[in-house]
Amino acid sequence: MKKWYESLFENYGKKYDNESFTKGTIGECDFIEKEIDFDKSLKIIDIGCGTGRHSIELTKRGYNIIGIDLSDSQLKQAKEKAKAQNLEIEFQKHDARKLPFKDDFDLAIMLCEGGFCLMETDEMNFEILRNVAKSLKKSGKLIFTTLNGLFPLYHSVE
Repeated sequence: MKKWYESLFENYGKKYDNESFTKGTIGECDFIEKEIDFDKSLKIIDIGCGTGRHSIELTKRGYNIIGIDLSDSQLKQAKEKAKAQNLEIEFQKHDARKLPFKDDFDLAIMLCEGGFCLMETDEMNFEILRNVAKSLKKSGKLIFTTLNGLFPLYHSVE
C-alpha cells in the first residue's frame, strides 16, 4: 500500500510546477544567493526538493547542490527536468527526519512545503530540525519557509 504522500504527489506532482507560488523561484534563489554572498564553493542540500525547482535554478547559477525528497514521483520529475536542461544534479530519496549526513553541508534550504507542513506532529518537525542541524557543518546555515496556518482564513474574508 502506498504512503499517503506518495498518492498525493503522484497526482499533484504533475500540476505542481504550474502553481502560482512557483513563480517566486527566481526571487527565492536571488535571496539565497545574497544570504550566502554568492559563494559558489558552498555545498548545499535542498530538503524536500519536490520537482527540483530550487535545485535546478541554483545549479544553473553554478552552485553545488543535492536535492532530497521522500516522494519517488517528485524525484522522478526532478530528474527528468534536470536531464531535459542538460544539468547534472544529484537527487536522492530520504526522509528529512532520518538524514544520513553528518557535517556535510554549508547550507540547507527547505522552502515552500519542503517538510514542516507535511508533518503530523511538532515532534516530527523537531526531528527534521535535529537532522538538518546534524547535516550542517558547524558554521552552516538553514534557510527555510513554512506555511502560515492563518493564510487560508485571511484570504477567505472579504
